[in-house]
Amino acid sequence: MNKKQNSKQKIQKLAENDARPERAIQPTELLNDTLRRIFGCELADATQKQVYRALCISVRELLTEKNRVFGNRCTEKERKEVYYMSMEFLVGTSLRNNLFNLGLEAEFRKALADAGFDIDEIYAIDPDAGLGNGGLGRLASCYMDAATGMDYPMTGFSIRYEFGIFKQKIVDGWQMEFPDNWLEMGDVWLQAREDDAVEVKFGGEVREWMDNDRFKVAQVGYSSVMAVPYDMYISGYDSDAANRLVLWSAKLPQSFDMAAFSRGDYVRALERNAMAETISKVLYPADDHIQGKRLRLKQQYLLVSASLQSILKKHYKKYRTYTNLPEKVAIHINDTHPALCVPELMRLLIDEHDFGWDEAWDITCRTLSYTNHTVMSEALERWNVDLFREQLPRVYSICQEINRRLIEHLCAVYPNDWGKINYMAVIANNEVRMANLCLAACHKVNGVSKLHTDILRNGIFRDYCQITPERFLNVTNGIAYRRWLCQSDPLLTDYLKQLIGGDFLRDARALEKLLPYQNDEKVLADLMAIKRKNKERLAALIENQNGVRVDPDSIFDIQIKRLHEYKRQLLNILHVLYLYRQIKANPHGDFMPRTFIFAAKASAGYIRAKQIISLIVAASKLINNDPDVNDKLKVVFLEDYKVSLAEIIIPAADISEQISIAGKEASGTGNMKLMINGAVTIGTLDGANVEIHEQVGDENIFLFGMKAHEVEELWQRGYHPTEFVTPELQAVLDMLTSGVLGQRFDDLVDSLLTNRFGTADPYMTLADFQDYARAQRDVAAVYQDKQHFARMSLINIAKAGIFSSDRAVKEYADEIWDLD
Repeated sequence: MNKKQNSKQKIQKLAENDARPERAIQPTELLNDTLRRIFGCELADATQKQVYRALCISVRELLTEKNRVFGNRCTEKERKEVYYMSMEFLVGTSLRNNLFNLGLEAEFRKALADAGFDIDEIYAIDPDAGLGNGGLGRLASCYMDAATGMDYPMTGFSIRYEFGIFKQKIVDGWQMEFPDNWLEMGDVWLQAREDDAVEVKFGGEVREWMDNDRFKVAQVGYSSVMAVPYDMYISGYDSDAANRLVLWSAKLPQSFDMAAFSRGDYVRALERNAMAETISKVLYPADDHIQGKRLRLKQQYLLVSASLQSILKKHYKKYRTYTNLPEKVAIHINDTHPALCVPELMRLLIDEHDFGWDEAWDITCRTLSYTNHTVMSEALERWNVDLFREQLPRVYSICQEINRRLIEHLCAVYPNDWGKINYMAVIANNEVRMANLCLAACHKVNGVSKLHTDILRNGIFRDYCQITPERFLNVTNGIAYRRWLCQSDPLLTDYLKQLIGGDFLRDARALEKLLPYQNDEKVLADLMAIKRKNKERLAALIENQNGVRVDPDSIFDIQIKRLHEYKRQLLNILHVLYLYRQIKANPHGDFMPRTFIFAAKASAGYIRAKQIISLIVAASKLINNDPDVNDKLKVVFLEDYKVSLAEIIIPAADISEQISIAGKEASGTGNMKLMINGAVTIGTLDGANVEIHEQVGDENIFLFGMKAHEVEELWQRGYHPTEFVTPELQAVLDMLTSGVLGQRFDDLVDSLLTNRFGTADPYMTLADFQDYARAQRDVAAVYQDKQHFARMSLINIAKAGIFSSDRAVKEYADEIWDLD
């Protein structure tokens, strides 16, 4: 090979005959080639940031070639492809994940060490791509990883948010939000395709006419933006494939007003482009005002319209027809944010490609599928008709026709039942209902845990399910366990490989080979020793960030998830204060030392959630500075929760808090990540906790609280929270209003006891409190028998394999997407 060839050319040549060009990579040579090409230097002279960028670019180019070769093979075989539409992809850091999946981490670690660089310090530069809020976005990323590892052709579509989920700072006990400029270093993973930009139209009006007996329609007087695609390549473990996550960025067709600039109006010359770019500026702009609502709707339409245009263009180039779209393309709607796929695909087929309504509707229905992620009303999006029509006039007119035909059908199925028909309508009560739009069209609709799917079938989607029950199915969520176990917990992973071999790296179900060791004292002791080392790592981070020393021999009781009332972080902290009072009353009593660790972000406008964070922080200050209790009880709130922080917290967890009110959590995936790292769940029978319980049995989980049907029965009877307040619990509530915490939390107490803020205690925190306290006593008792607790931990690891995203993606591929 000519020595003057650069690294990019070498990778391309390697890929010509091998789908895995990384097999022949020489790390030092590759890095030097890239450094010379990009920075004009070599490893010996490079700075740490230059090495980071060169390493990322080298890996990106490897993945680019893998994607090209894989794509060509899929084209040759005419494989069906899936397109996953999601407003969120919580990718996290990419460098370590890609090196691990490519099997190159050890080689690059050594090459960098030989040159005087520590790869762990390089990893620390890699920013979290915070393009998501929580479980929804992380799930989408897990599925991309799994599909790639299983050689499925899958493309993700989302938005290239300039600022992802905000950086969280706790200032004087209150959450403050700051911009998360992840692109400052994370841009290295993105590859722009300016030539593939597409036009997206907003506003204007609809004009209709007849042309040679054909109905014609056009949107006129609109304003438009150009959606520019940026590719982020996704690797899969030990795979021939590499897939793409396509992120759209909004630009003006012409970004500079020269006439305005020439007459001295410099601000106006730039402001139109600034307004266009606002669409892709921030993940989930606050929508408590009309401008925020308008911006959110524009974001959703930008994602949907740009993605569908690119999908149809690619499909037509390959097949020269759209009639076979459902046979060759599966488009998946991840929650209701991309529900505009339904009318937009109809618009493109009818307006742009001359299909009649019936044929376009048949293609649309057979191409689209929908995952529902929640029964929470705020997530079942509804748009005001006036706003919707103003921004998307042609899409609205299509929604009107969908609704007209739907109601005609419903009148035949449910004659004269206007309450039911109104409930099922796409447009009613001056709202466009996005979930109903998906239900009206998609050929498959799935929930994300057995309990959640049962609630959809028998509850909120019951009327649709009765018409076409075969459309509704369950696919329990899964996690990319190679990231959450193999990369996040290398000590445990290495030990498991020694003990049961490496089969679990390919198939998570092989973790069950661990079960025969559940009574092996040495193995149980080894597992606890590994857990302690992970706890020491987390303890060091806590001391560095929070200035609090925690005891690695205490129970690490961890609740990490989005801060929302239904997830009941409030129940957890009320119980912490309950324990605090017990210890204060008997400071020399035999209490099992505990460390309660919280991490969560509250939505910027969610005041109640922010108040709960403030309460946790206030309780931590009181407890951690009280010499009577601080050798037995500590409370820590770790700010700015994100993927990379979770990767340190999760391996250190003894107890996994999954305590949402039964019937509200669709599934959860944090419960699965904690389980596979050996944490034991304390939780209600909600979401996937039901299936965790099925796997591990009564004796390896700490259950408490009402079941979903009992919650509903209590609502029906009439829930009066004061009936559940014991003197001990009242004393805890009094702490919130007495000022002992350094401030008063009267609003939180009022929300639990009175109807001042709507329904009192809407998530039944007080009703479940006593049983939660009982379950926590069980935790303390069991943990004192270290061998018993270690056995529980081992069984949780061994039975976690079913919660792999590989299994979930295989179910989607077989039962929904019909992939080979």
